[in-house]
Amino acid sequence: MTSRVGHGDRLVTADRNDRFGFSRRTLIGMAAVVGIGVGVPSPASAVPSPAGLGNPIRAVAFDAFTVFDRQPVNDAAEDVFPGSGAALTDAWSVRQFEYTWLRTLTRTYADFWTVTQDALDFAAQKTGLELTAAGRERLMSAWLELKAWPEAPAALRELKGRGLRLAFLSDATPVMLDSWVENSGLRDVFDPHLSADRVQAFKPDPRTYQMGVTAFGVPRAEIAFSAHGGWDAVGASVYGFRTFWVNRTHSPPERLGAAAEASGVDLNELVAFIDQRQ
Repeated sequence: MTSRVGHGDRLVTADRNDRFGFSRRTLIGMAAVVGIGVGVPSPASAVPSPAGLGNPIRAVAFDAFTVFDRQPVNDAAEDVFPGSGAALTDAWSVRQFEYTWLRTLTRTYADFWTVTQDALDFAAQKTGLELTAAGRERLMSAWLELKAWPEAPAALRELKGRGLRLAFLSDATPVMLDSWVENSGLRDVFDPHLSADRVQAFKPDPRTYQMGVTAFGVPRAEIAFSAHGGWDAVGASVYGFRTFWVNRTHSPPERLGAAAEASGVDLNELVAFIDQRQ
């Protein structure tokens, strides 16, 4: 196993050019978002104690992008804007998540599909690309074409076969999640989706993470969270989940004073992480 254990005081800052990076202003907004929770323990008191870390893991909540590959979106961007697809998707990805944080912070919720389309319009204008109605339709439709990463189906079924409960805890809409599950032949694997639509707030708001505790009916110290973004790994860890960062892009950890319990590059390493904690 090649997992890395994080230490909050030793985190290195994210690369400015990381496609999932964000500005200082956005970090300030994220910090405020974490404190918005209604009827949820404060983040500081939610972090598991050393004794809590000895609890067995009984359920796993997944950020969708640890399971599904967004390559169809990258391909569509290059088809619509040959030679400029990467520039568009870089700007699009950053603004997509910044909009989720800002909409949660300002309590002006719109679902992830709407946020994604708004971010596309912004990104096209920012990169100086002329986005036609047909181009917009092609790019947005690509978001319904995602499929699982190669190792994901076998890893997920291995976890399911061990009696663990699995569910998506995701910003994505139920329609998006249903499409990705269907595309990947995974209908028999997951509990009902825990979409941000249920609580009208995006991660890292604690109301969103609380959906996992409510749905699984077990303490947060017995729930593993599979994070895709470094910021989500921090948010889930602060909330109190047993967080594993699936860091497929080899990004540096965020400097936010907390870290995932461990990290690796794919879901096989998540399985190994859980094996060590059963």
